[in-house]
Amino acid sequence: MAHSMMQPQIILLKEGTDTSQGKAQLISNINACVAVVDAVRTTLGPRGMDKLIHTDRGVTISNDGATIMKLLEIIHPAAKTLVDISLSQDAEVGDGTTTVVILAGEFLRESKPFVEEGVHPQSLIRSFRQAGQLAVQRVKDLSISIEGKSAEEKADMLKKCAMTSLNSKLVSGEKDFFAQMVVDAVSVLDPATLDLRMIGTKKVQGGGLRDSFLVDGVAFKKTFSYAGFEMQPKSYKDPKILLLNIELELKSEKENAEIRLNDPSQYQSIVDAEWNIIYDKLDKCVQSGAKIVLSRLAIGDLATQYFADRDIFCAGRVQESDMHRVAVATGAQTQTTVNNLNPKVLGSVEAFEEKQVGAERYNLFTGCPKAKTATMVLRGGSEQFIDEAERSLHDAIMIVRRAMKNASVVPGGGAIDMEISKFLRDHARTIAGKSQLFINAYAKALEIIPRQLCDNAGFDATDVLNKLRQKHASKSGDGNNFGVDVNTGGVVDTYASFVWEPALVKINALTAATEAACLVLSVDETVRNPKSEGPDGQGGPGRGMPGRGRGRGRGRGMRR
Repeated sequence: MAHSMMQPQIILLKEGTDTSQGKAQLISNINACVAVVDAVRTTLGPRGMDKLIHTDRGVTISNDGATIMKLLEIIHPAAKTLVDISLSQDAEVGDGTTTVVILAGEFLRESKPFVEEGVHPQSLIRSFRQAGQLAVQRVKDLSISIEGKSAEEKADMLKKCAMTSLNSKLVSGEKDFFAQMVVDAVSVLDPATLDLRMIGTKKVQGGGLRDSFLVDGVAFKKTFSYAGFEMQPKSYKDPKILLLNIELELKSEKENAEIRLNDPSQYQSIVDAEWNIIYDKLDKCVQSGAKIVLSRLAIGDLATQYFADRDIFCAGRVQESDMHRVAVATGAQTQTTVNNLNPKVLGSVEAFEEKQVGAERYNLFTGCPKAKTATMVLRGGSEQFIDEAERSLHDAIMIVRRAMKNASVVPGGGAIDMEISKFLRDHARTIAGKSQLFINAYAKALEIIPRQLCDNAGFDATDVLNKLRQKHASKSGDGNNFGVDVNTGGVVDTYASFVWEPALVKINALTAATEAACLVLSVDETVRNPKSEGPDGQGGPGRGMPGRGRGRGRGRGMRR
C-alpha cells in the first residue's frame, strides 16, 4: 500500500487537456457527422429545400451543399472531414456536393451498430474500401460513352447533363434556357484546356431571369470615368485595341522630391516637362492606330478629354480578370510602356459597343477573332437570387466541362445508386465471414439517395424503394436504369427520361464518401487542448492579451 502511494504521477500532456478514447469517442464522432448530414439532407434533388444562412457578411440563400457547408463554420474536428469532401467535390467536378456528404454520413450511420457491438473498426474499413472499389468499377461498367457521336448529338447530350444539374437549383424553372446558355458558353472555350476563367459572369439587378444573355466575347461594366467620357464614340466596327498597365494622368512625385533652381525662369521649364511627358504618352497611344484604349490603372481627366477629341474610346481601372479575357479574345498584349508600340501588340475585334443593361452600362466586345471566351450577364430581382443563380450555373458549367473531357454518362435520379446497391448485395452473398454483413451495410447505405429524393419530394419512400428494388432485381437487366420520378411519385427509366449525370461525378462522390467514412472510423483517440481553442483558435501563451492589437487602435486619420 505504502509502496503504491510513492508512485509519482506521470504528466504527459498540458494541464486541461481532454483525451477521450475507445468506443465512446468513436460513436460521438459518428453522431457529430450524422448531425452535419441532417443539416443538408433536405437540399438534395429537384424538390430539395433551400437554406437561409445569416452571417456577419450578409444573408445567403442556397441549396448547394458546398456553399452551405462552408458557411456553417463547423468546429467539430471529425465533422470537418465532411466539409472537406464537399469542397473537394465542388473543386473537382462541381456538382454532387450534397450527395457526397449524405453518402459519407449514411456509411457512418450504418457502421454505428457494428461499432457498438464491439466490431473492430479496421474490419469495417477493410470491407468498406473493398465495397467502394467494387462500386466504382460497377459505375464504369454501366456508364454509356458519348464519344464518336455527331456534334448535334453531343451538344444535345451536354444540354441534358446541364439540365439534370439545374433541376435541383433555384433556377430550375428556366432550366431549358440556362442549359443552352451554359453549353454555348463552354463550347466556345479552347477544347484543349477548357479554362473556366475564360467564362465571365456579370450580375445586374433588375429584369427577369429570361433577360439574362450570353455575350460571345467579353463584357464588363463601365468603369469610373472623368469629364469628357460622354463625348467619346460608343460603338466601333473593326477597331484596334490597346491594353496598358500604366497610369495616364499627371501624378505628383511619389517621393519627397526636391528641385533646386538658381533662376526663377527655369521653374516654367520644370512644369512644362511634366506636361510634355503626359502629352508624349498620349500622342504615342493615338499614333499606334488604336481606337480603344484600356488600362489596368487610372486614365485621368486630361487623357479622357484628349482621347475624346480624337474619337478614341478609353477606360481606366479595368479589372485584371476582364483585361486578361480581352487579351485572350482579341489577341492584344498588355503593355507596360507606350514606347515602340507596333501593330503586333494591338488586338482586333469585329464590333465594340457600350450597351445599357438595367441600371448599368456595359462595354461589349463581340466577334473576337481568337474568341475562346464568353461572358454571361445574369439578371434577376434580388441580389441573393442572382447570387444563387450564379452558383447554380457554376455547377452546370463544371458538369458540362467534365462531360466534355470524360465523355461518359450514367442514369441519375437514384438509378445508379440502386443498381450498385443490388450488385453489392449479390456480391456479399458470395463472401463467407463477417465482411458479408459489412458490405451489405454499405449496399443499404447507398439506398439513402433515392430515399432522400422521395422524402424531399413528399412521397412515400418505402413504397417507391420497394418498386425500385423489384425493377432492379429483374434478371433480364432491363430495369437497371430505373430511378425515382419526382414528378409523379413513381419510378421511371431515368436514362430514357434524359436524367443523366457524368460518370465522373458518381465515381468521385463514392470514392470521397468512402474515404471520409474510413477516416472517421480509423480515429481511436481524440485529444483536445481547450487553451488552443481561444478566439479564432489563437489561444496559447502571449495571445489574446488585453490591449494587444487585434482590431484595436485604428491609427491616425483612418476611416471609421
